[in-house]
Amino acid sequence: MRFEIMRLDEVDGTTVDSVVVDAASVDRIVQQAAATGQRLWIRPSEEPVP
Repeated sequence: MRFEIMRLDEVDGTTVDSVVVDAASVDRIVQQAAATGQRLWIRPSEEPVP
């Protein structure tokens, strides 16, 4: 399964950037975001992983 992970702006919550990853990469990205205090929005994606 693939997921789209969007990093959100701290002030207004708009999407700053996004990436589509496989399920195995989600945990690593979430751990990095938690360590730095970033806000993420994660949702299933139909887009293939590059």
